[in-house]
Amino acid sequence: MCRQVFGFRLAMIALAAPAALLNAAPGMGTRLVGAAVVVTFMVSYVLFRDWERFGPLLLRHPSLLAADTLFGSLLLVSAGPDTTLAYVSVCTPLLAGLVYSWRGAACFASLQSLILLLVHATLKDDRRTGVAESLLLPGLCVIAGAMGSTLRNLMLRFGAATEALTTVRARLAATEAVSAERARLAREMHDSLAKTLYGVALAADGLAATASAAAPDPARIREQAELVSRSARRAAAESRHLLTELRRDPPTAEGRPMDMWRQLALLIEDVSSRTGLVVTYDGPAAGSTPAVPAPLARHLLSIAAEALENAHRHASATRVEVRGGVRGELLRLSIHDDGCGLPPDTTLEHLRRSGHFGLLGMVERAAQAGARIRVGRGGHERGTEVRVELPLTALQEM
Repeated sequence: MCRQVFGFRLAMIALAAPAALLNAAPGMGTRLVGAAVVVTFMVSYVLFRDWERFGPLLLRHPSLLAADTLFGSLLLVSAGPDTTLAYVSVCTPLLAGLVYSWRGAACFASLQSLILLLVHATLKDDRRTGVAESLLLPGLCVIAGAMGSTLRNLMLRFGAATEALTTVRARLAATEAVSAERARLAREMHDSLAKTLYGVALAADGLAATASAAAPDPARIREQAELVSRSARRAAAESRHLLTELRRDPPTAEGRPMDMWRQLALLIEDVSSRTGLVVTYDGPAAGSTPAVPAPLARHLLSIAAEALENAHRHASATRVEVRGGVRGELLRLSIHDDGCGLPPDTTLEHLRRSGHFGLLGMVERAAQAGARIRVGRGGHERGTEVRVELPLTALQEM
């Protein structure tokens, strides 16, 4: 705002300079007025062009503005208060209010008013005006000073409010980042480590039951012990992977494409071999669908793995159908089982309160991937269908 005021002063001085030079007395008078024109014009130009550099200098030294005011008074005496220099005199207390607060505004408004009254007193009889007109400019100086001081206070309050808002936003962003990271770790632990540990527990239960039989089979015991060992090693490997992800600094986003459909087929084969669940897979032909970036592929594969585990552990399903491919402008993945289906009135909030985070993690992963997920019967008479639809444009943005 101070820069704009100096720009206005610059224009007014340029307009009034010819009149001031023409009315100046020959000789020394013309030289003084010419020097005043140069000084006031250059001061206004420098502060208008490079306020960030020279503004602090003016802020620390009010005497500079006082000297500029005195030079401006020479122009005002020569040109007269009926020229555009009158607006320059009003700008001085406005600047003082903006830069020096109300004390500076009062001081420079008084100084500028005194100068204007002296100028009116020195006018010739044919140029003199009435008392009301003589007091008009001094009154405007007082008003301008009050306006400058008020604007300064408003801008300071606005700056403080903006700084507080920025601080609050930064804290909210940090809180959201922490919450998002906690949710991501919860999903990763649920989708990998928790499932593996659950498998270890089931394998250990089977081993205990076999060992406590009346005639234990050593080969069966050895097989179940090896299963427990493999599952425990897998849990340890998954724990190391999570720790590696946490220790990575800075985290990197891998945007390389992944053969998601092949990975999905391997996932289905693993689930079928571990659980005995009959899973049929109808996927796209090789090269018939766009490449899926690794982050999106991991989200989709995790959703598919969770849906298969739920079909085995909770739905008592005997058969699962997995279909994938492109439908129009959407990449679609659906997993349907013939189990008992979801309980009536199932909501995410109810699942969260009851400690069932699988479906909640699926919804969060779909949201992070920019996909739409539907969980329900779909078009089937029974069972549960998990359908994920991802716009093809999301594949190109990664």
